[in-house]
Amino acid sequence: MITIISKGYCPYCASAKQLISGLGFEYKEIDVTIDSETLQKASEFSGMRTVPQVFAGEMSKESSLWGFDDISALHDAGKLVALLEEA
Repeated sequence: MITIISKGYCPYCASAKQLISGLGFEYKEIDVTIDSETLQKASEFSGMRTVPQVFAGEMSKESSLWGFDDISALHDAGKLVALLEEA
């Protein structure tokens, strides 16, 4: 399962969700618009305080793919699908 930490008004979050679903993957979205505790937990794993935060699996340091720019670069390099398939 792919996990996306997002906020409802975030255009980068929408782009991350569109990229992942466009590749045919399902994901679990956790909207942290009013859930700062989950954002803090995700930040401990990813080192990021921004959204989106994408995890190839449940939230962990090892599964963090970071944000939209990062997954977009992985996709452009032909590496994203393999990482998501492992989730």
